[in-house]
Amino acid sequence: MLDRREVAAVFVGGAIGTLARAALADAYPQHPTSFPWPTFVVNVIAAFALGYAVTRLQERLPPSSYRRPLLGTGFCGGLSTFSTMQLELLKMIDARAWGMVVSYAAASLVAGYLAVHIATVSVRRAWLPR
Repeated sequence: MLDRREVAAVFVGGAIGTLARAALADAYPQHPTSFPWPTFVVNVIAAFALGYAVTRLQERLPPSSYRRPLLGTGFCGGLSTFSTMQLELLKMIDARAWGMVVSYAAASLVAGYLAVHIATVSVRRAWLPR
């Protein structure tokens, strides 16, 4: 059964994340042969936020039906922009910027996974009993 409040939470979170990402993309347009720092930074921030939110919500806070859809699916889903990353990679390929293609793809994967790991470890360490 459809929970309208959960859908609303995803919608609100997604709108906020998407607007933040769009504002950054408009503020810093990129050339196809330059490293797309805005997309890279937004995706790493979204990966960190997702790792933090999911770990904190699952392991540290009481269950809620709306926090995860708002923050995880909505905000982080709207903020991250892997479809834009794919388009940027295709533009780099068209421009034959092979080194940039490999470095951007590899750096994005490594930094994204590292951000999730750091966020998860940070949440878990902050709550260890002393």
